[in-house]
Amino acid sequence: MDDNIPFIFLEIVLALSIVTLNLLVCATVFLNKELRTETNFLIVSLAAADIGVGALAIPFSIILSMEYTLCFYTCIFLTCFPLVTTQFSILLLLLIAINAHLKIRLPNSYMVYLTNQRLLLAVFVCFFLSCLIGFSPMMGWNQFQQYVATNTSQTASESSVLGFERSIVVYPAAFQTRDLSKAYFSHKEVTINNTIQGDHLGCCSLTAVFSPEYLVYFVFFGCTLLPLLIMLTIYGDIFRVVRKHLRSSKKWEVNMAWTLLLLVGIFCLCWIPLIAINSLRMLCQSCTLPVSLIRLVVLFSHMNSFANPLVYAMRRKDFGLALKSVTFRLVHCCWLPKVVSRNHKVYPQDI
Repeated sequence: MDDNIPFIFLEIVLALSIVTLNLLVCATVFLNKELRTETNFLIVSLAAADIGVGALAIPFSIILSMEYTLCFYTCIFLTCFPLVTTQFSILLLLLIAINAHLKIRLPNSYMVYLTNQRLLLAVFVCFFLSCLIGFSPMMGWNQFQQYVATNTSQTASESSVLGFERSIVVYPAAFQTRDLSKAYFSHKEVTINNTIQGDHLGCCSLTAVFSPEYLVYFVFFGCTLLPLLIMLTIYGDIFRVVRKHLRSSKKWEVNMAWTLLLLVGIFCLCWIPLIAINSLRMLCQSCTLPVSLIRLVVLFSHMNSFANPLVYAMRRKDFGLALKSVTFRLVHCCWLPKVVSRNHKVYPQDI
């Protein structure tokens, strides 16, 4: 437990930073009308996914690092939810790439095809698919039988030792009634309930609930690498078109394309090591990896949600200036009036 304290501390600090920065991104777009574009709507959706990482996925990750004894269904929900946020981010990045491609390829008919309603529907479809992919282990694609078998083997010796104590607890309660049939069924019901509860409990971890086929072939290859390859192909075509038909009016689109491509690169840099290590642990269960390495790649994966707002601010001057302005306004509203009110009354012209 003591060696887990630095990891927990860093995760808590990172979670607070992620939620704060991405809330500022959402507030910046909401308070500045000139930033309310289709691309920025997708950026806000990506920021919402990052808020989910900071508010829920990281706390769930902390619980999993403790390796508590939990009910199987509680454990599988804690492990599935981070996959939902990750998959939502991947699909949003793919949607952002398609949006940039349409804007470059179809500049004249772009606004006709891509309306606000269609864009909102596309984001909803991405979220629905993310839930379907991330929560599919809860629908049966899991290792429940192995989980139960491992727990049963671990508790078999305990049941033989504690059998006498259990008989003391169960049988007097059962034989309080004079009806022997009722006493028998009462004892049987208590025994069944205890067995079910015991079978559902176990040491909660990622490898305990996910099947190797789901994590490696479905999540890693099918739902992560394939969308990333499609994104790289789209951006390659964007830069090829811009290079062939370079015009001054396309400079903003080129800069935006580089920014979005940087987001994809950062996502790969942050998430691929964790996915690769999880796949290795699944395929080679006899292989042992340092716990510190696993915690490091987990922290690195969560850094992606912290880096996204910084990319917006550094790569886009208009977004960066608006983000600074909103931050100063929030600090001004929250702190400055309290300080000034100690000396004199604050008038509108003083603000």
